[in-house]
Amino acid sequence: MTVRTRIAPSPTGDPHVGTAYIALFNYCFAKSQGGEFLLRIEDTDQQRSTAASEQAIFDSLRWLGLDWDEGPDVSGPHGPYRQSERSEIYREHCEQLIAAGHAFRCYRTPAELDTLREARREAGGHTALKYSDLKLDDAENARRAAAGEPYVIRMFVPEDDGHCEIDDMLRGKIELEWGQVDAQILLKSDGLPTYHLANVVDDHLMEITHVLRGEEWINSAPKHKLLYQYFGWEMPVLCHLPLLRNPDKSKLSKRKNPTSINYYKRMGFLPEAMLNYLGRMGWSMPDESEKFSLETMIAHFDITRVSLGGPIFDVEKLRWLNGLWLREDCSPEQLADRLQAWALNRDTLMKMIPHVQSRIEVFSDLAPLAGFFLSGMLPLTPASFESSNLEEEELLTLLQCAAWRLEALNDWQRDAIFAEIKSLADGLGIKLKDFMPPLFIAIAGTTSSISVVDSMEVLGPDMSRARLRHAVEVLGGVGKKRLKKLEKRYQQACEARA
Repeated sequence: MTVRTRIAPSPTGDPHVGTAYIALFNYCFAKSQGGEFLLRIEDTDQQRSTAASEQAIFDSLRWLGLDWDEGPDVSGPHGPYRQSERSEIYREHCEQLIAAGHAFRCYRTPAELDTLREARREAGGHTALKYSDLKLDDAENARRAAAGEPYVIRMFVPEDDGHCEIDDMLRGKIELEWGQVDAQILLKSDGLPTYHLANVVDDHLMEITHVLRGEEWINSAPKHKLLYQYFGWEMPVLCHLPLLRNPDKSKLSKRKNPTSINYYKRMGFLPEAMLNYLGRMGWSMPDESEKFSLETMIAHFDITRVSLGGPIFDVEKLRWLNGLWLREDCSPEQLADRLQAWALNRDTLMKMIPHVQSRIEVFSDLAPLAGFFLSGMLPLTPASFESSNLEEEELLTLLQCAAWRLEALNDWQRDAIFAEIKSLADGLGIKLKDFMPPLFIAIAGTTSSISVVDSMEVLGPDMSRARLRHAVEVLGGVGKKRLKKLEKRYQQACEARA
């Protein structure tokens, strides 16, 4: 048997370090067994999926050195490798399940579902809905079908209080209550599959033998096991890896740590150091050495050495490790080459020059004017914002809401960025002349710079968003109490815009 693993990210935003972490362990497991590693794009969320995000996944994984044997851009015998191109496959499999009595069409409306869940909650039971909760009488079912009302296809799940046993490579046998498992939607009303159906069908048809994924999918494992049984297929071996954690042990999130792989690339981390650090997330070399290459990790890889304690992703530790790689593995000539390839290259300069050429008289004017393009986090303090006409609370609201609005922006072009900023300023009731200076400071460290929207376009989404979040922290951050207030204000601003 050839070991085959996969990574299946969604192209809905910046490529996440958690994706790289899971990809690394799948890659190392496959290669250590002489197997194959696949890339599959889970783009069934058509509203949020973008070609730019997909390309960012390709670029970031290749930057790290995690190439794939089969995938959307390299083809292979098990394609297509984008779920959006496999819709007919999923529909055919859903029809098989309905014909075999393992799935049903559900015409329940969102309002009805809310009512059913609330009734279960008041009764003190699980809110997972079963067929017995969802079924309509035959006449009503026929009426809704004849009227062409929208429906989803759901799977039948056990309605008893028994348990489902899941075998896990790291955790042994896991028991999960069927009472917590709902009649999962398999095919949405738009004809596209949910993760659960697509994941099972694709893994089987692509001959995946081992699924290494985050522990957040443990509760979904009974649904997947049931689907394999319904189809009469052998289930891949499961391995649920521990989630990456912030230093305070909370789940890794961009609110507390930069999570975009592109951010670390843009900051000037070496891909070798980044992979090395991710390899230490819950795993260790037999000799406990901290610094090792991808090739060395593969040569010594043993999945049983993964610790189930939540690995801490500490940027300061990553910086220390990156420093080791810079000093120990780069000669002066190699370091010069790496620096040039990182940011002192023609492509980077050509992005900057149109914005600075009219402002310089000698070459040495470039550094003070455009140095922020080559910087990481800027040395901001609360005093940096003293020139603003806004009170500190309003400043914090402005910057946090701007970060939220721009995190949802897929079209990272200057006009689109400005439109979002203008719309947000209007929604918050802040004049644009008061709204823009704090953004200038957060992005460039000064208001005496080129256009802030041009700057954000050149910097890119990952660094721009990280600098906005950094500015929020500089001004005191957003605690739980303040967060609720800000979320309400932001929602009101969005509704005003609508």
